[in-house]
Amino acid sequence: MTLLDPSPLTAALARADRGERLDVDDAEALLHATGAEFERVLDAASRARDEGLRLAGREGIITYSRKVFVPLTTLCRDRCHYCVFVDTPGQLLAKRKPAYMSPAQVLAVARQGQAQGCKEALLTLGDRPEDRWPEARAWLDEHGYTSTLDYVGAMARLIREETGLLPHLNPGVMRPDELAWLREVAPSMGIMLETTSRVLYENKGEVHYGSPDKDPDVRLRLLDDAGASRIPFTTGILVGIGETLRDRAESMIALREAHERHGHLQEIIVQNFRAKPRTAMQNVPDAELLEYVAAVAVMRLVFGPRMRVQVPPNLQDVVELELLARAGADDWGGVSPLTADHVNPERPWPHLDDLARETSALGFTLRERLTAHPEFLGDAWIHESLRGAVDALADPSGLAREGAHPEGTVRHDVADEDLADHTPTLSAPGGLIAAVIERAAQDPASLDDTEWERLLTATGDELEALVQTADDVRRYTVGEAVSIVDNRNIAGSLFRSSDAGGYDLEQLADMARDAQDLGLTEICVQGTVDPSLAPESYLDIARTIRSAAPRIHLHAFRPQDIADLADRSGLGLDGALAAMREAGVDTVPGTGVKVLSERVRREIMPSDLEIDRWVETIRAAHRAGFSSTSVLFYGHVETAAERIAHLRTLLAIQAETGGFNEFVPIPMPGWGRPLVEGRRDLDEHRAMAAVSRLMLTGSIPHIQLPWTRHGLATTAELLNAGGDDLGGTLRDGRVGPLSGVEAGQELTLDAARSLLKPLFRPLRRRTTTYGEVSRG
Repeated sequence: MTLLDPSPLTAALARADRGERLDVDDAEALLHATGAEFERVLDAASRARDEGLRLAGREGIITYSRKVFVPLTTLCRDRCHYCVFVDTPGQLLAKRKPAYMSPAQVLAVARQGQAQGCKEALLTLGDRPEDRWPEARAWLDEHGYTSTLDYVGAMARLIREETGLLPHLNPGVMRPDELAWLREVAPSMGIMLETTSRVLYENKGEVHYGSPDKDPDVRLRLLDDAGASRIPFTTGILVGIGETLRDRAESMIALREAHERHGHLQEIIVQNFRAKPRTAMQNVPDAELLEYVAAVAVMRLVFGPRMRVQVPPNLQDVVELELLARAGADDWGGVSPLTADHVNPERPWPHLDDLARETSALGFTLRERLTAHPEFLGDAWIHESLRGAVDALADPSGLAREGAHPEGTVRHDVADEDLADHTPTLSAPGGLIAAVIERAAQDPASLDDTEWERLLTATGDELEALVQTADDVRRYTVGEAVSIVDNRNIAGSLFRSSDAGGYDLEQLADMARDAQDLGLTEICVQGTVDPSLAPESYLDIARTIRSAAPRIHLHAFRPQDIADLADRSGLGLDGALAAMREAGVDTVPGTGVKVLSERVRREIMPSDLEIDRWVETIRAAHRAGFSSTSVLFYGHVETAAERIAHLRTLLAIQAETGGFNEFVPIPMPGWGRPLVEGRRDLDEHRAMAAVSRLMLTGSIPHIQLPWTRHGLATTAELLNAGGDDLGGTLRDGRVGPLSGVEAGQELTLDAARSLLKPLFRPLRRRTTTYGEVSRG
């Protein structure tokens, strides 16, 4: 930051300390603060936030909204230089993606969110795409809608009536008449001002050039129109897109003036710019942290105690959240347990349990709110048609009522006509019907085993419908990003072995240090140690890796390995797991089983752990705090019924423990026996991936594709059948390259990006547990 003349800064700090009204010069001066003055700004902002929470009757509470994200269309008439949300019609075609989500697709997401206790449906989309793209205009005409906003209103009403979720609309710029009738279907709406800078809008090459809806005057007029319509409204600024500190200050004051005219701004978002690949700003640095924190603090001071100031938690690291809380933030915004942040696909939402813990560590309690904040739930703000839906979910304080579950009031028939635009006609005698596929997408628990088995054996148009629906569910829940963990494997069975790749503890330490030096984030250890070795060998392996590479995540020991340690050491299962934790193990692979069927185990792999023992061990591992993978090896002697029973067991375990991070359907090496005689191998894999996605959605979110078993060409096809993860890079490393389970097979990050480029899917480097890799 650049130091300003201390006199204006000193005066501004004094006014901020006294809680006085700040003008634009004060705001700019405070944005320049550094060192001790910066700390004073944070302290003043914290005091103002705490006073506001006291006045609101919820001291020490930071709020969030449990939501689903519904990206109704990614077509847009604007050309923002930082955006990866929007698509062109050509990109939609390459992605096999419709111009607009159909009503059935919208309801599939909403109902899944309803089942997970969400109360908000966020409808976000591009601005008036029909004004730029003939394909958008044609879709609207074909389906009987006068405009995109007409369709937004119809879908908002459909969501509320069918599920009880409360829509929050982010459809871009709206006219007064559009605001008036959309107010009848949504308790709240929003649009980001972003900045008042006309330079960024008018100058060629700047971030908003060529985007008619980013005209600051147009957006400020919309804020006034929304206030005149008595709509609880969300807005905010975007920090780090080329604006000056003066621009930021002027944006803050402009927002305050709009609120003072109408009193309708329920929250102000202060969002930091994050560069995204494949955009014009991909090489622009992210918003500088302390400048961003200062913007949050000054926004708090400009608005005073009573405004809710929101920062998005998925765009921050834990350390950054602490600074932002000190800066006066009191709301984390919408967080989804189901859907991706489609605007920031590379930044996953934090798990709500983790967010609650992090909030508690900051000295606050996390509480759920509705899409409209408590101060805006009165009759002056909520249309009478929404009164019942809002009251059903609100507690007396105006926050979300604990235990409240949204319930729909109307059941619409959208199965036939509205599915016709994206599901092939299924007319073969005895074939699947579109309604079964719709149920699989919207309410997978409603299908019985026979129906799931029938889906597994689909062929022809039935299979195409199944695959496309599964990919739609993938797209509209976990999103377009394909994830991968940068890792290496080490075979436990090669410890102190004389075979190629064998290693001792000294060599293991060298391998671990090498992995950490290469920037890998995970070491995976699988395989039972030689029975002639002491059972404590497992713990020696873990301790050695943890000591040599303290920053790396240790994903180690299958249930069979854990059982071996438990039995031979005399520790028992709980004791073995405790010893593993102490030795440095972080998570465990859920492998070592083919199909959860004793018949299958005895026939093809009798040396595997008994099924009951595998289930007992994985449950115990989850209860002990170890999350895991889950797998199914298919294409051998198993039946469709046994595959479905396997998935049912995984669902039951997940409902009990929540410990599975992903599911990996793996073709059994050396077999290749199809469920349907004559069905090609690719279709066997597509059916398995699609059923996995549909059956596990809402429970186990990620479907991992074992690229080493499929090859890259087939893997790319399966990414269009519901898959969203590539597993690991499986780096051999520079030390002990033959010590991995799949030595000699690597998928570099660049190779993974090349694989995804024709699919228009971004690559996201993840942690073992699907978090964001630390930039440190």
